[in-house]
Amino acid sequence: MRSRSSSNASSTSSSSSPAAVDNVQVFVKLLNGETIPLTLPSNTTFSTLRHLISLRLSLPAPSFRLQHAGHHLSSPSASLTSLPANPTIDVTLPVRGGGPKKIRCTFKDCKDPAQRIVGDCSFCQGHFCGKHRMLEDHKCSGLEDCKKESHDRNADKLNSERTIVVKGI
Repeated sequence: MRSRSSSNASSTSSSSSPAAVDNVQVFVKLLNGETIPLTLPSNTTFSTLRHLISLRLSLPAPSFRLQHAGHHLSSPSASLTSLPANPTIDVTLPVRGGGPKKIRCTFKDCKDPAQRIVGDCSFCQGHFCGKHRMLEDHKCSGLEDCKKESHDRNADKLNSERTIVVKGI
């Protein structure tokens, strides 16, 4: 009876080894820092790996990227055999957009960048380049208010500095 079980075990192991596909262990570092080990067939493609990870994370596959050693694993037909033994694959999110958008001159048909601070008009709330930063140059809607405010400020200053002549001494 023993000989029969051992011969049966040896026949199954010898029959499965030629047809077996090599397995590769891959470590996947998730967004939260957790690392999960996966044992996959060596002919697994990156698109299949991406699909497996999307099922694990409950995220759609296009919403994340796979990276190894700082390089994107973007070729869907490439397999795990192109990676070294026991690779660590990072799951990352794509970076959207660029830096802050440059503020452009709000004067019609002008595409020049607006000057910071001195190009901001407090009367019409516009942002203007060096050519259009003066009220007269950008035809400010608050030009009359500005002139009246300036006139009133100058009149108050002159009245406060007026000397009064005292008669009767």
